[in-house]
Amino acid sequence: MTRLSATITSIAPLDDRAQAAARERLDRLTKPPGSLGQLEDLIVQLAGITGSAIPTLDERAIVVMAADHGIVAQGISAFPSVVTGQMVANFLAGGAAISVLGRLHRARLVVVDLGVVVPPAPHDRLVSRRIGPGTRDFSREPAMTRTEALGAIEVGIELASDLVATGCRLVIPGEMGIGNSTAAAAVVAALTSRPAGDVTGRGTGLDDPGLARKVAVIDAAIALHRPDPSDPVGVLAAVGGFEIAGLVGLILGAAAARLPVVLDGFIVGSAALAAVRLAPALGPRLIAGHRSAEPGHAVVLKALDLRPLLELDLRLGEGSGAALALGVIDAAVRLQREMATFEEAAVSNRSGPA
Repeated sequence: MTRLSATITSIAPLDDRAQAAARERLDRLTKPPGSLGQLEDLIVQLAGITGSAIPTLDERAIVVMAADHGIVAQGISAFPSVVTGQMVANFLAGGAAISVLGRLHRARLVVVDLGVVVPPAPHDRLVSRRIGPGTRDFSREPAMTRTEALGAIEVGIELASDLVATGCRLVIPGEMGIGNSTAAAAVVAALTSRPAGDVTGRGTGLDDPGLARKVAVIDAAIALHRPDPSDPVGVLAAVGGFEIAGLVGLILGAAAARLPVVLDGFIVGSAALAAVRLAPALGPRLIAGHRSAEPGHAVVLKALDLRPLLELDLRLGEGSGAALALGVIDAAVRLQREMATFEEAAVSNRSGPA
């Protein structure tokens, strides 16, 4: 059995007993039943994911996977590929949005080089797991071989295992890669059998002609490669990216270890969709941090049957929307743990049916 298949097999259904215990405690807190709305559903989900009625999520990590994309040669990005490496340096220096949000929410930031064209300089928060110097131009040939796609997935699974070993209790997958919104749109279009126009947005800020070119490139690539929606690894190899495949492995590995996975926007969502197609039991273990302004993200969330915690019209990526959602998650966990019950507060509970 491969590590991937073993990881998929070990993803279990949510813990019913922990969920029931969490719901029972919520109903004893000094509030009307259900009055915390979506927060109560979140608390019960977290209990089911972790197997603990009162979960502890103090140790958390943001894992930003970075890689470049050969498809940039087709003029589908407003920024050149060199920006990927420059932004990796910015993450490590603490100047990026996700760096700030990580500090704000006490989350460890890990940056992973899976294939930045120019290898970043060594850093204590940089993990080098290079598959190659960026993917190939998938408008002309597959983005990567199946072996490379599986290798990137394995990297993500390994990183999840490393995080668990160091005490991590919650994971936010993030990404960086100029051109990766094109790869993500191609992955989602292939997995959902939707035309590219339904799932493709402006990414880094394309104008109308640029967006039209991006859609045409994706449609042509899917017609060229004809990826099979029932073969997620094949889809990733045909039109994906090293960092997207790495995110698939990270999500699977974290879920297998009962860590809550808080999803960011469209690119991470494309990886989550591929992961769920590989492991259908994974879906209930995912938390949608927000809904991106990218049109394809709504398609992804519907396919995953997820309701986002936030909707702020973000389209930055990096894990930023999921990091912002940590404030909501922390509030839910603290409320369940620290609110008094009716008995503890000597407050009269409801006497019967309303």
